[in-house]
Amino acid sequence: MHATSTDRLELGEGVRWTQGGLVLTDILTGRLLTLPPASPPDGSGPLRELLQLPFPLGAVAPVADAPGTWIAAADTGICLLRPDTPPRWAARPPQDPARPFRMNDATADPAGRFWAGSMAYDAAPGRGALWRVDPDGTVTRVLDGLTVPNGPVFTADGRTLYLADSARGRLLRHAVDPASGALDEGELFATVTSGSPDGMAVDLNGGVWSAVWGAGVLHHYRADGTLDEVVPVPVRQPAGLCLGGADGRTLFVTSARIGLERPGPLDGALLRLRVDVPGAPACAFRSGSHPPLNF
Repeated sequence: MHATSTDRLELGEGVRWTQGGLVLTDILTGRLLTLPPASPPDGSGPLRELLQLPFPLGAVAPVADAPGTWIAAADTGICLLRPDTPPRWAARPPQDPARPFRMNDATADPAGRFWAGSMAYDAAPGRGALWRVDPDGTVTRVLDGLTVPNGPVFTADGRTLYLADSARGRLLRHAVDPASGALDEGELFATVTSGSPDGMAVDLNGGVWSAVWGAGVLHHYRADGTLDEVVPVPVRQPAGLCLGGADGRTLFVTSARIGLERPGPLDGALLRLRVDVPGAPACAFRSGSHPPLNF
């Protein structure tokens, strides 16, 4: 296992392998970062900032046929981002000062929809939700009663959604209607009793990787929910995961320094390790309009 850059992030998340390479976020600083393709193989190079927002940035997905454009879960809503251009908002519920919340992790599915979680800043139970953005720009609140939603991730066929409710130690699984994006009632996929399940990645065998915040480990589950591998990592708060690299067999892991009185030398680092089963690159959001989404 190696550190992939010299940077140390406050709350590294939203790591995705895209056609343009690796992107990730430092949520609370509002930064979208990339690992330059020309970085030295020993990981000694810094991350490069693509853009910075004046509010939290949870995660992004590329927008198909619009190079340099991202759909993002940011602040209290969902927007389109381009460098040197103000965000264009699809939905941005007003903030309640007494009960502040923010967007968290997000991803696009194989059908081209965008899915994003929201959570209370104080992680109040039941105040989290999952949102779906359809290609026509419609934003729908699809799941309520969550606390800290993380993931979400999809199997390669788009028929299964995995979602972590981190504060409750639960990994959930939902069947997805590929045509409409509708979810079934869902089921409990796995429970974590030490640490909190955070970001996830799905490999091409249907196995699920999960970062376990606070426990300094990664879990790998078979498609039937059996925990078959526990991988220690040299950070206390692994957060985001994705499979990528030239052959899809590099597992990238973001981590966080936030909340640690004495961060270790790698806390906040972007890590990488090699795995046996590859994963697919991040899906793009496919807008039904050109230019993408008339926000």
